[in-house]
Amino acid sequence: MRTKPAGVDAGPSVATVTRAWLPLAASWLLMALELPIVSAVTARMANPEVELAAYGSVIMPIALVIEAPIIMLLSASTTLSRDRPSYAWLARFTHVTSAILTALHLLLALTPLYAVVVDGWLGAPPEVSEAARLGLLIMTPWTWAIAYRRFNQGVLIRFGHNEAVTVGTMLRLGALLSVLAVGWFVFRAGEGGITGATLAASAIACGVTTEAIYSGLRLRPVVRDELPDRDPEGNEGLRGRAFANFYVPLAVTTLLALIGQPLGTAGVSRMPEVIPSLAVLPVVMGFIFMFQSQGLALTEVAVAALERPGARRSLVQFVARLCAALAVVLLVIAGSGLSELWFVDVSGLEPELGALATTGLLFATPIPMLRVVQSWLSAVLVHARETRAIGEAVVVFLLVLGVVMGVGILTQRWPGLYVAFAALSVARACQTLWLFVRSRGQVAALS
Repeated sequence: MRTKPAGVDAGPSVATVTRAWLPLAASWLLMALELPIVSAVTARMANPEVELAAYGSVIMPIALVIEAPIIMLLSASTTLSRDRPSYAWLARFTHVTSAILTALHLLLALTPLYAVVVDGWLGAPPEVSEAARLGLLIMTPWTWAIAYRRFNQGVLIRFGHNEAVTVGTMLRLGALLSVLAVGWFVFRAGEGGITGATLAASAIACGVTTEAIYSGLRLRPVVRDELPDRDPEGNEGLRGRAFANFYVPLAVTTLLALIGQPLGTAGVSRMPEVIPSLAVLPVVMGFIFMFQSQGLALTEVAVAALERPGARRSLVQFVARLCAALAVVLLVIAGSGLSELWFVDVSGLEPELGALATTGLLFATPIPMLRVVQSWLSAVLVHARETRAIGEAVVVFLLVLGVVMGVGILTQRWPGLYVAFAALSVARACQTLWLFVRSRGQVAALS
């Protein structure tokens, strides 16, 4: 057995990686609970099928696409916020970009562009479109709050304050639950009471704004006491074209990836069982996202760990163990009555919708494991600043997704929900394969 020479850093152990991952995994899991909680409340309010479809298949997909250019600020901030000049430059970029995207959100919510996108492009039924309009307007703070807190959290993670991310998410979830409780007990009763989609959007917007405020307050002492005036390793901060070459592929990648959600809505709207499929889609997506979140928590941990030599072996072992654990849990849930228990008793779906969701889950089970592998390979490419390959992989994802959804639309043989999750699983597998091929050189170069 080969051993490292004395004095050479053996890199972080699997236990060290796990300790760094746990706070972020808890944070992502708490955040992932938002959609199931909101869906469960909406499903128990008036007109649940339409309101669930409005919130989960119109409001959230559009809000996510608008925020897409700033999603990768977490990875960018973790990687680039090495000193005060870099931090200040990235902060200015965060706020300018957020202002532009917020203006775009308002333009969509308040002008005839709404009908073009929702009624035309997405093909949402009229009752769903009308139910979603006010909720989309209420979500206006979403993009700026997400950008601000992800930028702040990147700095916190870089300087080892991962637990602050978990605390922020707990506050976010607490604010969300508070708004849902007030809406449920105070404003839903009587003629003209608050609708499910409107309450859902209000809770989500208040929750993320609360988390953003906390992240800013929590970061202040870190900037004051820990952020150096100059990078200790002497690295030059990325500016101008160098920053664009690093960040634009990440932003475009996220935009393309999140286009998959409205693309799914548009496809489902053109296949059999439209309203039931659109209503169940966010419920199953929320359930799957709880497991995907464990892989999403890995990206920034891996980016930070790869700053040290010798991290590759531990990270690969961690990825293998996490994939195995997720596979076992999902197969047990999908193959037993636990899934129906979740969808009917917890999520509040009617039994026929619960049966639709249970079958849909079977098509979606590979997605969380594929997400773990993608997070690892993407972290390697971000570390190497070879982000173009990540965008290429998302193009592959969208092409495959479009082809499979197109087959479903042309044949009209299966409910849209089943086709959507089958398409997502196949597309994720092809995306992962592309990342694997494109990152082989970077992985091999790691110590």
